[in-house]
Amino acid sequence: KIVAILGSPRPNGNSALMARAFLEVARERGADTEVYQLNQMNITGCQGCGQCKTDEDACVVVDDLTPVYDSIREADLLVLASPVYFGDLSGQLKCFWDRTFAWVNPDFTSRLAAGKKSVLLLAQGAADAEMFNDIHPRYERWLKMFGFSENYLIRALGVQGPGEVKDKPDVLDRARELARQLVG
Repeated sequence: KIVAILGSPRPNGNSALMARAFLEVARERGADTEVYQLNQMNITGCQGCGQCKTDEDACVVVDDLTPVYDSIREADLLVLASPVYFGDLSGQLKCFWDRTFAWVNPDFTSRLAAGKKSVLLLAQGAADAEMFNDIHPRYERWLKMFGFSENYLIRALGVQGPGEVKDKPDVLDRARELARQLVG
């Protein structure tokens, strides 16, 4: 089972197209997929209430993310797709990410089953590979703590306008090939 979280405000933006290429191959290989477009959902950021560290073992905020977190608990693979905005994930995906704090116990052990895999798909306007190469390691640290044992990254560099990733078939081919490696 694959859960894909799309952080772009554009349904056909570059990161969404990268996710689509990955998911098409995954479905062909028999994967059950769920896709969530955060910009089309009613979500609230972490309230800093700390309830997830007391008598609750999940986020107590009830909104459109509630079923998403349940799906991720059951998933084998999590796909996160985002444009790079101001040197980081999109605000939509960062809002989602902050709420993953509920995935850890008060002693910072994970509440998720170990052995999950993740794929981070990033699309950035800057063509320089050195720019923003700190994003994946920053989030991978948390993914590993959550129990994601294998974490992969594919970046599209120098894509600014919506759909420009179509002019970079090597990026879409890498997404398809990674799906072949991870599914089936």
